[in-house]
Amino acid sequence: MSAAFEVAERIAADSVLVAEWPLCQVRLMDDRRFPWLLLLPRRAGLEEWTELDEAELAVLAVEIKRAGEALGAVATFDKLNVGALGNIVRQMHVHVIGRSVDDAAWPGPVWGQGTRESYPDVERADLVRRLQNHLRAAR
Repeated sequence: MSAAFEVAERIAADSVLVAEWPLCQVRLMDDRRFPWLLLLPRRAGLEEWTELDEAELAVLAVEIKRAGEALGAVATFDKLNVGALGNIVRQMHVHVIGRSVDDAAWPGPVWGQGTRESYPDVERADLVRRLQNHLRAAR
């Protein structure tokens, strides 16, 4: 019996579920300094994007595009950053982050810059709802 997909503990603690897509679970990073989604391919034990087959890679590319479009529909930013690092959390995940020239980390990376600022509960719930509404309308 193969292991079931589970969200890494740190990702679960730092983000909230937005949607389940064909390949990925979509999560909002709980840091109001940056509009930021995480895409987690739902494959148990997956660490590297190179472990995905070609069909999965094609789906991942489309889902990254959809995530960027969703962020753009609910937030204003100057540049869309996409990255898959995995240096701290080994579970394969893709960061899709809206960056602005006046954000807390510009022009450097968001990692290790300042302290994460969680959304107030009402603001986070509203942002998740707006993202979900955009994703339903975009189908």
